[in-house]
Amino acid sequence: MEDTAKYLIHADLVADGVVERSDVVGAAFGQTEGLLGDGLDIRDLQDSAKLGRIDVSVDSEGGQSFGHITIASSLDRVETATLAAALEAIERIGPCRARVEVQRIEDVRAAKRREVVDRAKELLSTAFDEGAIDSDDILEEVRESVRIEDITEYEGYPAGPHVETSDAVVVVEGRADVVNLLQYGIKNAVAVEGTNVPDEIAALTHERTVTAFLDGDRGGDLIRQELQQVGDVDFVARAPRGESVEDLSRAAVDAALRGKKPASVAGDDGDGEGPLDPADPVTDGAADAEQPASETEQAPGDDEATAATDGSATPAPATGGTASPDPAAKTLADHVAEVVGAGTARMLDEELRVLQETEAADAFDALEDAKTVPRFLVVDATVTQRLLDLAAQRGVGTLVGPDSGEFVKQPASVRVHTADQY
Repeated sequence: MEDTAKYLIHADLVADGVVERSDVVGAAFGQTEGLLGDGLDIRDLQDSAKLGRIDVSVDSEGGQSFGHITIASSLDRVETATLAAALEAIERIGPCRARVEVQRIEDVRAAKRREVVDRAKELLSTAFDEGAIDSDDILEEVRESVRIEDITEYEGYPAGPHVETSDAVVVVEGRADVVNLLQYGIKNAVAVEGTNVPDEIAALTHERTVTAFLDGDRGGDLIRQELQQVGDVDFVARAPRGESVEDLSRAAVDAALRGKKPASVAGDDGDGEGPLDPADPVTDGAADAEQPASETEQAPGDDEATAATDGSATPAPATGGTASPDPAAKTLADHVAEVVGAGTARMLDEELRVLQETEAADAFDALEDAKTVPRFLVVDATVTQRLLDLAAQRGVGTLVGPDSGEFVKQPASVRVHTADQY
């Protein structure tokens, strides 16, 4: 009844003696019966669900009883007021003289309206706190959802959907770079997720035409060097100095990819590429820049076959103060080719300069006694668990041998490669 009631009658009672709830209810039924005619008889109104139950609370103190009567009504205003006035006709409750006085008639709908208004005010101040959204925000949200749906994985690394099938791939540093390139229609990018190039991506570079798309900072320089050491990079594209691939506009991406250079001549020049500081050693995970990617499937406004046009470039001749050969000019692959089959072991610094060369059988002792810790150790012998553990202990970054044994554990700080990877 309370759910459909329109009004609540509130009345107070005072009895000269001790009375109970049942006495009050009996007095309400008995002393109003026939008073207002059959149309407003309390029992009949309750039977027809137009009147609710009579709720009574009574307390006794000092030989008197005090209480409160509440009745829910779905009658109209006039009928409800008339019925409330009839309650004041009660003169006795049980054996005691009593007085009943109606205090108020509450409009339940008005109370609900107040609750609705209060709640509406609360919602108005809190539910719209995200603010208005303009058309640009809507379009960007839709574009982002499409890019997120397009991004896939290649061997566990973020990639565009065409990396598996495309003849050309773009290698970038991180997932954000792949997402940004997807926005511009480049769907053959794959991320290395850090400056430590994974073996899976290194292997991929030997099978495809690869463009390394690098950030314009030292991190990009480090990644270019490692990609050229462990993989097979055909072209290098760079973001402008100080900028990241993930932040580039469409025009900047197009310009960078059109201006890519053959890997053999890409290096210490122009847009974002610069010489590495020899005093800053190359360590795995040392740079926090974005990881470059491989070659673009077809950048907007660019020809997918750009590899053919750029491939005609020839390496720039070496220039310098002297004509004597510089050991640092050798690549890691050159050192591997010279060591494997010669029965020797060669320790190299971060610039690929030879620190020490020994017999392969003495590689462990030489590494253990080395005053300058090498960045690379190339040995013409099986890379054993013992040698790997020592390399990790001393801080060697990369171990290369003709083959490797079965490792019980492989430290994350040392990368192990076999000669055939070069």
